[in-house]
Amino acid sequence: MKRTVLALAGTALMTLPVAAEDLSVVGSWSSLPLHKQFEAPFWSEKLPAASGGSINVNLTTHNQMNLGIADVFRLLGDGVYDVGMTVADYAVADAPELEGLDVPLLALTADDARKMVDAARPMVEDIFKTRFNSHVLAIAPYPPQVVFCNKEVTNLDGLKGLKVRASGRMTAKFLEALGAEGVNVSFSEVPGALQKGVVDCAVTGAGSGYSAGWWEVSTHLLPIPLGGWDSVVTAINLDKWNGMSADSQKLIQDSIAADFEDPAWSVAQGALANDISCLTGKGECTSGESRSMTLVEVSDADFQHARTILVEQVLPEWAERAGGDWVKRWNESVGQAVGVTIAAK
Repeated sequence: MKRTVLALAGTALMTLPVAAEDLSVVGSWSSLPLHKQFEAPFWSEKLPAASGGSINVNLTTHNQMNLGIADVFRLLGDGVYDVGMTVADYAVADAPELEGLDVPLLALTADDARKMVDAARPMVEDIFKTRFNSHVLAIAPYPPQVVFCNKEVTNLDGLKGLKVRASGRMTAKFLEALGAEGVNVSFSEVPGALQKGVVDCAVTGAGSGYSAGWWEVSTHLLPIPLGGWDSVVTAINLDKWNGMSADSQKLIQDSIAADFEDPAWSVAQGALANDISCLTGKGECTSGESRSMTLVEVSDADFQHARTILVEQVLPEWAERAGGDWVKRWNESVGQAVGVTIAAK
């Protein structure tokens, strides 16, 4: 009788449903392609389905919550929500070493950008663990950060003397070294700033600018990646992560790599070409109606000039802010991947 009771109890335990895991997730800009095409489908549909219903997701975005973009990872570390994602550059005031993830002008193709991000990832994981009490789940790209101008510009030197909204601190430093004036304007305020002359030009992803209607207040497009690839980091609060079972951790990590991160990278290069076609009317646009911005071809001389400024002025200035240990790590990882070494002072 005793053996029968024990057997029945064991069977009952084996058939008990696994406790559901509830995740509150704060995504990036709700209006942009990365969220619409990849973030929202992954968190709302693919992950819950892959978990067999054991993971429930409540998804919103930082702009829908009216969060300050610099607060996304701070609040994540405090446990206000479980998962957060936004552009890494938005958090560099708290972690200047994070600027080394997405350096402008070092990667001109999606494949090169992925190599750069993969090389930086161990460093980024340590930064998020230390600075934001969080575990990095994924790093995905916005398209390269190009230049929209509401002024006639014929080459890179044409930016000298202009007021330009930068997409990150290192981009702002580069613009200043080039002779432009870096202006801090939030993404949502850029159209009005361009229209009113508060800024002459602004840096963002080609697809982001197309989706946000920047073509309505801009005339010229410079497709040089002055703002890098604007890497978007997805991270989970470390306490929440450590409280999960190993099976749940593996499921989330494997699923986000296969169903979010890899697909986002796989379309990045094609998306850039399509976005430029949509903005300029040159080539086929598969995203909607073509516009008629003037495409400013960037010469090899322009690129080499920009790269020289980056290596000789911008990166050494970042090295002073980040500190020697981080620079050493950068040289041994990202630097090796892109063939650039920051000289020690």
